[in-house]
Amino acid sequence: MADTSAIKKGVVIQHQNDLYVVSDFNFVNPGKGSAFYKTKLKGISNGKSLEVTFKSGESLDVVDVRRQTLQYLYGDENMLSFMNKETYETIDVNRDIVGDDAKYLKEGLDVIAAFHGEAVVAIELPKKVQYTVKTAPPAVKGDTASGNVTKEVILDNDLTVHAPIFIKEGEEILVNTETGDYGGRVNE
Repeated sequence: MADTSAIKKGVVIQHQNDLYVVSDFNFVNPGKGSAFYKTKLKGISNGKSLEVTFKSGESLDVVDVRRQTLQYLYGDENMLSFMNKETYETIDVNRDIVGDDAKYLKEGLDVIAAFHGEAVVAIELPKKVQYTVKTAPPAVKGDTASGNVTKEVILDNDLTVHAPIFIKEGEEILVNTETGDYGGRVNE
């Protein structure tokens, strides 16, 4: 047993006699009353999504999962393929398990997979991922005067991010996978 401080993305908990993966959570500390966690849970067996609120300090039944590093290979609209780096075995994962985080995947990216039995129940991305800027419009004189100090750039995996106006095509940048924000230049 653990308490609500164990809640984070990818944690597997037992709730109402079923196993769920925490797909998203938000800690709320209102001015009056006690703090709580708003969570989005995804059922492992049925795929159903639930929104559950837990009071801060409440006991949770956290399920042990096996974590293993996998390398992303490729994907289509339904499945994503990863490789076990020790056995070179290909593991196909339903795109729904990765959810919106699939937009950050790029060939060769190492991720942490959580296994319950033989099934992958969650994929955890690195906090920051390195990309090459594929398209970046030139900075226009006067942009900073109008307060517009960012521009949209397209990365090598076709992800669009707001980056500072000094970023040019071909540069290596980091993107924060939790927020989707520009995380700095590589070697900055």
